[in-house]
Amino acid sequence: MPNPISRFAFPRLSGANDIAPASSLRIGVVDNVLDQLGGMQSIRMLFPDVVFESLGEQWPKRPSPSLQAVIVPVDGDRPKSVLEALERLSRVAAARVIIVLRSADVETTHRLARAGAIDVLPAPITESALAVTLERLRADSQRGAQRETREIIAVLKAGGGVGATMLACQSAAMIASRGGAQVCLADLDLQGGDAAIQLDLPKSASIADLLSLGSGLEETAFQEVLGKHGSGLRLLAAPEDIMALDTVSPDQIEGLVNGLRRDFEVTFIDLPPVWTPWTTAVLNEADRILLVTNLTVPHIQMTKRQLATLALLDLDSRPIILACNQVNPEQQSSLSQKAAERALGRSIDVMIPEDRRVMTAASNQGLEIRDVQKGGKLHNAVLVLADMLADRAPAAVARRGAA
Repeated sequence: MPNPISRFAFPRLSGANDIAPASSLRIGVVDNVLDQLGGMQSIRMLFPDVVFESLGEQWPKRPSPSLQAVIVPVDGDRPKSVLEALERLSRVAAARVIIVLRSADVETTHRLARAGAIDVLPAPITESALAVTLERLRADSQRGAQRETREIIAVLKAGGGVGATMLACQSAAMIASRGGAQVCLADLDLQGGDAAIQLDLPKSASIADLLSLGSGLEETAFQEVLGKHGSGLRLLAAPEDIMALDTVSPDQIEGLVNGLRRDFEVTFIDLPPVWTPWTTAVLNEADRILLVTNLTVPHIQMTKRQLATLALLDLDSRPIILACNQVNPEQQSSLSQKAAERALGRSIDVMIPEDRRVMTAASNQGLEIRDVQKGGKLHNAVLVLADMLADRAPAAVARRGAA
């Protein structure tokens, strides 16, 4: 077992009782690589949560899985050292690798980076260079921890008019009203989004408002600027005016998703019924996908196309929940659920019955369905959907009793 190095004090090893907290960022270090930095006082102040552990005199073949990264030396003047590092990088999986490269040059640095090193720092290493790398590692670690407990649910439509926004609004409100999680709905249907109307939050900030501020979307304090529904749900509204779909970029959307994941346990992102580079970016960041369709032949065909596109882009590896909305007896008489499932090659997860009176009343007043008719068929079906979508969220523990 590697001995933990005294926190930022090299090369002295700590005693057996010096145990790091479970939340620490643990980094393995080959002996002597960081000796020239001494006590690293600046690093110690900036990164009190980082703990270094000795890897011994050589880069181990199988670093401990508990390490978030390893820091190892490579000698750029020795082709054998570089080749060994390249070969090792091709099969290292337990920890990410930071290389301290002696006699660094652009070509060798590029080769090591392409082989999988997360950073290549020239030797002798400086505190400022190490600080930049540690900051990125810490941010990546925090995002990874968030992904374990925080859900991004992308809402995808099998054509327009299927009622996907209604289902997103009602499901998100049901989860929020249970009180177990902070929940947000981001309406990114830039040209047809109406979640603000359905939730009666006409003054809630939109993505256009946030972009006009000029600051990065990831830095936005969403809890402070977004409108709040009576259920506790926060809303990022669609723009009041029609907004060109290419107004936003994938990078901006990635920042938005990171910020929403940071501030909320569950975030629904309602997408437009078209594919763009940034909608694909949302789907790549999503933990699960809600695909909404209707029980008609055209909509089932569109659903097949959406499922095929998700598979083509390798987006079908995450859970895809298929909801068939606004189902009425007339539709079921001409196209049964079993026939639709045979055509799709998969099951429909939940059938949502049509109830125009209840849904119109809820949408017109910005209410949850239960406030119009609790215990009806529509309410119960949407409740089943909400349970599926909240399966990994803290709110899932509340389940039906609070809904």
